[in-house]
Amino acid sequence: MAVSNYSHAKESVDFIVSGDYVVTMNEEQLLINQGSVAITGNTIVAVDEQSVISEKYTATHYIDGTNKIVMPGLINAHTHTAMTLFRGMSDDLELMAWLTKYVFPFENEFVSPEFVKVGAELACYELIKTGTTTIVDMYFYPEVIAQVMVDCGMRAILTAPMIDYPSPGFKGWDDSFAAGVKYVNAWKDKHPRIIPGFGPHAPYTIKPENLQEVGEAARKLGVPISIHIAETRNEKAIIEERYQNTPVSHVLAMLGDNWIIGAHMVHPETNEYNKIRTSKLGAIHNPTSNAKLSSGLSPVPEMLAAGVNVGLGTDGAASNNDLDLFQEIRMAALMQKLVSYDPTKLPAIDSVKLATSSGAKAIRMEQKIGQLKSGLAADMIQIDISDVKSRPIYDVFSHLTYVINSDQVVTSIIDGNIVMENGEVVNIDAAKLLPKVEHYSKAIAKKIAEVKAQP
Repeated sequence: MAVSNYSHAKESVDFIVSGDYVVTMNEEQLLINQGSVAITGNTIVAVDEQSVISEKYTATHYIDGTNKIVMPGLINAHTHTAMTLFRGMSDDLELMAWLTKYVFPFENEFVSPEFVKVGAELACYELIKTGTTTIVDMYFYPEVIAQVMVDCGMRAILTAPMIDYPSPGFKGWDDSFAAGVKYVNAWKDKHPRIIPGFGPHAPYTIKPENLQEVGEAARKLGVPISIHIAETRNEKAIIEERYQNTPVSHVLAMLGDNWIIGAHMVHPETNEYNKIRTSKLGAIHNPTSNAKLSSGLSPVPEMLAAGVNVGLGTDGAASNNDLDLFQEIRMAALMQKLVSYDPTKLPAIDSVKLATSSGAKAIRMEQKIGQLKSGLAADMIQIDISDVKSRPIYDVFSHLTYVINSDQVVTSIIDGNIVMENGEVVNIDAAKLLPKVEHYSKAIAKKIAEVKAQP
């Protein structure tokens, strides 16, 4: 009697996603030609050449990789999602004028739970369409944003905004801080894709004792802090005058050894790089927003050389004016070369890392996302390169930085769930969303006209 040999039986998995190129961002093997990713549940089981994966695994669902690049989902490490409803409301102003004349007054007039829900849905649609799978957000009514992100399938660190002054829903520091603590307690460990945290606005808008209060609460609850740091020269001058310190050193002194996500970091001091590296502070570069508001250019290559973890963000759509991380990848690389007169600054591969593996380290989630690697979360996108304008391809990282546009993203998988397939977003109905957007945009347009008519 013949004896059956089960040693070559294939393992069953849920998905096999293939590509002509699989960009793993794993330093051991950054790129696999004709590769596949095997997924079970919400986890990557294996990443290898297509022939190896097909020999070892059989899947319930196959996603064809012909004329496709597969890569980790992009990480937008600093944004304000609901501000999509303020997209383009005011351009060509420096930061303080933009904040005081438009952002703060408009937020006080329009921001509500329903406004935030519509804005977050609009953002979620755009984020998924353009290849982002994880965000770090800071905006009002974070509990509303959290539910939107759960419903649309995103992964997110969502921080509650806090400021010393009156803001939407709050009289000042005490009630905004109390609301932040309540939100964090409500959402901590509530959903596997959502991490709540605190979002103190900036060192120039929050008293030192209040920043210390945030640090103590974050340390006790074990959650992240997202804060704007060293964004402008004006901020630097304010902190030096008030506290005889720099913004970076001041924030680190107030927040200590907390998990900190520092947005912008345009003006850190050279002698602070080592202090940043040895802290739990990740630096988030926002090239388009910083260029548009003339805030300056973050010294990203120098920080990377010093061992600082640097990520990439869009900032909000009110200052960008979109949430397109492929644009940020390109801008990050080009701006460093332009300002330094050095074409070797921030090579293409390093710019891609900012939005993937390096970005994951900057937000302290590298054990979960940022690479296509066995054991990590199944967060990935497919990019269509069948169009003539994408050919020829000699270097995939060059293409991802200088050629690929976000409208070429056709598939998005987050936590093992397909949230976009064949270019169609799964969980958001654009036809139902747009009338809600139009409702707010009409009211905002009227207010813009009133402000511009003022002397």
